[in-house]
Amino acid sequence: MKIAIVNDMPMAVEALRRALAFEPAHEVVWVAANGAEAVQRCAEYTPDLILMDLIMPVMDGVEATRRIMAETPCAIVIVTVDRQQNVHRVFEAMGHGALDVVDTPAVGAGNAQEAAAPLLRKIMNIGWLIGDRGNRVRPAPSPLRSSGSRLRLIAIGSSAGGPAALEVLLKGLPRDFPAAIVLVQHVDQVFAAGMAEWLSSVSGLNVRLAQEGEPPQAGTVLLAGTNHHIRLLKNGTLAYTAEPVNEIYRPSIDVFFESVARYWNGDAVGVLLTGMGRDGAQGLKLMRQQGYLTIAQDQDSSAVYGMPKAAAAIDAAVEIRPLEKIAPRLLEIFIK
Repeated sequence: MKIAIVNDMPMAVEALRRALAFEPAHEVVWVAANGAEAVQRCAEYTPDLILMDLIMPVMDGVEATRRIMAETPCAIVIVTVDRQQNVHRVFEAMGHGALDVVDTPAVGAGNAQEAAAPLLRKIMNIGWLIGDRGNRVRPAPSPLRSSGSRLRLIAIGSSAGGPAALEVLLKGLPRDFPAAIVLVQHVDQVFAAGMAEWLSSVSGLNVRLAQEGEPPQAGTVLLAGTNHHIRLLKNGTLAYTAEPVNEIYRPSIDVFFESVARYWNGDAVGVLLTGMGRDGAQGLKLMRQQGYLTIAQDQDSSAVYGMPKAAAAIDAAVEIRPLEKIAPRLLEIFIK
């Protein structure tokens, strides 16, 4: 993979170079010391992946991500030394299309290869995503739903560009919204708690990490909070599971949507938002096949029109809507 590094700290650049050297297939094609230089270099030579710092002179990583995704889009991973201090910037950058976030590998770590492993694992996963793999067709489950139930659920999946899209959608819902909401966003578990806190602060809703064994409940927005998949069980509670282990998207939107199609006893809506790849498309189709309303974000409002496009291509979405029209539609359905 051809990789660019955007960082104004020589030690951080060296740490990234050393980490990448453990995988001979990776090549550093250029290094930029600030966001403005990165935008220019990316226009001259667009790499497969950019490792983007957040805090830099001239132009920070958030604005650089926005500019690059608008002008010469490519995969971007935010690399930071202090995720707690930069949590709002991290999710703002992801809202502009950054795919993921990872800590800067420790310089002078006792086991350098072990220190490099999280970064290399992210890059491997992104290689799968941008390679457009994982298009697996799963068998449709048998419907196990009772009729007439007033249980209500909104299942939402998102990836690249998701944090900003989720902010817009959740801001459009009142605090007393009468349906439970479960979010599955492609984000590493070390950043999940920060994302829940950020979404809660910007939306005004009660957003927290989903706990093992709890049921979805109205008045609470639950975010998948680990690198394991989250699924709904037959008894109506949520559980984390490592299976399927070969699922490259973690947590997988497909896994959750499929469990909703199989086990949810009530009304439900599936919503698939912006993201690279095709995770969620097959699961959304299964929800549609079980009679649930399914909504996909449209191309013009998507930061990355990958997952919604995949859903549209297989006729998984009953409705395709601009982002700003999704919350009003949910209000129309659930508040009568």
